[in-house]
Amino acid sequence: MSPVAPALRRGASGTSTPVADPDRAGILHLGLGSFHRAHQASHTAAALAGAGGDWGIIGVASRSRSIVDAMHAQDFLYSVATIDPERTSLTVPGVHTDAFVGAEQPERVVAHIADSGIRIVTLTVTENGYSYSASTQRLDLDDPTVRADLTGAPPKSTIGQLARGLQARASAGGDPIAIVSCDNLSANGAHTEKLVRAFLHALPRGEGDDTLAFLDRSVSFPSSMVDRIVPSTTPELRDRVSTLLGARDEIPVPAEPFTMWAIEDRFAGGRPAWEAGGAVFTSEVGRYEQMKVRLLNGTHSLIAYLGALRGVGTIPEAIRLDDIADAALTVLRNEYEPSIEMPNGVDIREYEAQLFDRWGNSALGHRTSQVGTDGSVKLRQRIPEPALRALREGEMPHLIALTVAGYLACLAPLAGFDPGPHAAAMTDAARERLSELPATSRSGGDLAARVITGLQLFGDELAEQDAFVARVGELIDMIRRRGVGAAIADAVAASRIPMKEMQP
Repeated sequence: MSPVAPALRRGASGTSTPVADPDRAGILHLGLGSFHRAHQASHTAAALAGAGGDWGIIGVASRSRSIVDAMHAQDFLYSVATIDPERTSLTVPGVHTDAFVGAEQPERVVAHIADSGIRIVTLTVTENGYSYSASTQRLDLDDPTVRADLTGAPPKSTIGQLARGLQARASAGGDPIAIVSCDNLSANGAHTEKLVRAFLHALPRGEGDDTLAFLDRSVSFPSSMVDRIVPSTTPELRDRVSTLLGARDEIPVPAEPFTMWAIEDRFAGGRPAWEAGGAVFTSEVGRYEQMKVRLLNGTHSLIAYLGALRGVGTIPEAIRLDDIADAALTVLRNEYEPSIEMPNGVDIREYEAQLFDRWGNSALGHRTSQVGTDGSVKLRQRIPEPALRALREGEMPHLIALTVAGYLACLAPLAGFDPGPHAAAMTDAARERLSELPATSRSGGDLAARVITGLQLFGDELAEQDAFVARVGELIDMIRRRGVGAAIADAVAASRIPMKEMQP
């Protein structure tokens, strides 16, 4: 790539793409990360190409200035590199009209939500961005940021920004608007609405009453399920994309060919024709959510932790190992699939085959450390319900237990065990708390009990399942003493054996 290649700007790329009118944004997006730019923005580009409309996107980064600066430098353009082993294809969505950092300009977030031109707010702020207590599922009123937002300071929390923005919108006349969560939360629309209402109820002297009435008549919170694998951008990808474009793109986004978006069609202020890009409008979002969070995400986590412990840096490398592939298939069929109802019209075996094709996309290079990051939040969304279902039916979910054991072996290794560099690269809000426990844990059983029962990291119901806690502990010890391969073999062999048959 020539160092004098021009920067990607309007007119610099030969890629034909709709470009939103910079003066006619209809969507405010909170969480200007790679996933949003490869998913919702791409669907919106298809909607504009197919049906037009005033649906430009104002992007709000939570804290990072680098992406915002790069978006401004490139006229809010960037490329999405769709990658499979045969080819890399590029699109330039061209739908963003502005970008800024929400932490630096919280009052601007409020102003945009109040603006009648904005008819949809979408969110990809990750599970950590909703300021709720994992144990109660309620708004965490003890969170310092939430407390500050309730006093009237410029709001910094996502829920505070939504609530204060809707409060300002109601005061300005109250045009209808939809708030659409695109994060991996159960019933994410209802969950987001519950948190916003809790914030308004917590305001002093009935200050939120008018806004609560406005929510009743003019605000919708449709649930949605989003699915696309979007790895981290690498310097090599920047060079390859820039060569293909003939212009320097500093912020390309790699993505797999597969993309799915299932949405409830409840948009108080209208919506783009997202179906033009393949979005599915359905009353079965809950089923799509279960399918994705358990079959894709739950199994993905298992692959990531086992792969990291085997010294493997990417998901495609991990799934090529026979025992990890066997573990993935076993957890899918024996432990996750019995816990879900598939959406009408979706064939479970076809979806299962797609998953293995996606995980095996060797050109994508999705890293085990990236998938394994934030397991304390991700696993809480993925494993408790299917694990509890199996336990209630007298079955031990051995591979789900192995997922937890792999997570703890990576994040909180017992003395004398080195999980390797890929585990060390995983970040997690709970890592500091977890790192204190191995020093006072004599065995895997001690560690599992302190995390699952003591910290209730995966919920209070699973914390009470002594047999599950003990099984996680056994597998931690097996990983430490005999290696991850032995633990995989043991868990796969034992999967779905009724517990009564395991008694001596």
